Amino acid sequence: MRRWTMLVVGTCAMIAGSTCQFGLAYLIPAFRDRGYRLEQTGLLVACPTVGVTLTLIAWGAAADRWGERIVLSTGLGAAGLILLVARPVHDPATLAVCLTLSGAAGASVLASGRLILGWFARHERALAMGIRQSAGPMGLALAAAVLPALAVRGIGTALLFLAALFLIAATAAFVLVRDPSPQPSTGPAPAPSPSPYRTPHLWRIHAASALLVIPQFTITTFALVFLTDSRGWTPLAAGHLLAGAQVFGALSRLGAGYWSDRTGSRLRPIRIIAVTTGAGMVVLAVTAAAGWGLAVPVLLVLGVVAVSSNGLSFTAVAEHAGTAWAGRALGIQTTGQNVLTAAVPPVLAVAISDAGFAPSFAVVAAFPLVAAAIVPAGAVRRDATADLRS
Repeated sequence: MRRWTMLVVGTCAMIAGSTCQFGLAYLIPAFRDRGYRLEQTGLLVACPTVGVTLTLIAWGAAADRWGERIVLSTGLGAAGLILLVARPVHDPATLAVCLTLSGAAGASVLASGRLILGWFARHERALAMGIRQSAGPMGLALAAAVLPALAVRGIGTALLFLAALFLIAATAAFVLVRDPSPQPSTGPAPAPSPSPYRTPHLWRIHAASALLVIPQFTITTFALVFLTDSRGWTPLAAGHLLAGAQVFGALSRLGAGYWSDRTGSRLRPIRIIAVTTGAGMVVLAVTAAAGWGLAVPVLLVLGVVAVSSNGLSFTAVAEHAGTAWAGRALGIQTTGQNVLTAAVPPVLAVAISDAGFAPSFAVVAAFPLVAAAIVPAGAVRRDATADLRS
């Protein structure tokens, strides 16, 4: 029972983190109503991810050393307090600093994948990680459903909501999270675990996973703008539609985890999803260029498919790294992803402003196809990933 409590708390913490880190895209119309240009709003949307990127590896190392109860409660609490300070801020530069600091503190939640490695056996681990990683699209669904409506009353109201999510998650982590107990040893002290980075296996997973976030966050960030600017939808109606798509995106991560556990492979499903995503981006570019209504359902399908591999890549990284290195390896994994995630909103905002949606979508299609080519062929796993449940 305790392991499921750990999973629920970790998932709720991830929902809080993803709602803030990625949900600011749903405030783009409100930012533009303040007079910010699209390029400025793209930078603001990227600020939490920039903060996350700066501190992820440090949070992972802290989790390896002190455990995740301390890391989660401290980081999430600090992120909530910073957002409370940001509420009355109107200057875009000052607001950008606050959002960056909040992301840096909230990055602690991305080190909590070690709980899955410690509390769940291998045959159920991908599904458990899929449930935890479903928090990403669930956070986006929450943001899409709630933030546009709250922004009508002011951006400060939306920031208050995000701060409350962080503070509630921090309290739950402090009260309920228990780090898994290490296995007792009757022999001599074990030698330090060798680095899993001596071979290119992990680096290839990191690189492929980073490339796969480019189409994911192209859709996440600019789906609302595409629907409002190109298809004539209202922000509220588009937000509700995208919220529904994100719910199915969350379910797709569970389905991918179940698929992986049943087949015993983490990496072959990732490759199939990458090829499907690249093909889907090509279709989206063609339908957007032609002005066809088919672009909307294609956009929604991509919003589901493009997010489905995330839990698999995290599981593969944690299993190959082993418990001694899992926090750092997950920190490196998420840092690589967030470097590109932070780049997507400002770069795509400029590209869309200059060239339009269709050419931008066509360029993005290349990245998941490259990712499919560099995913390692084998599903290597280490003895260090033995079941640690108590």
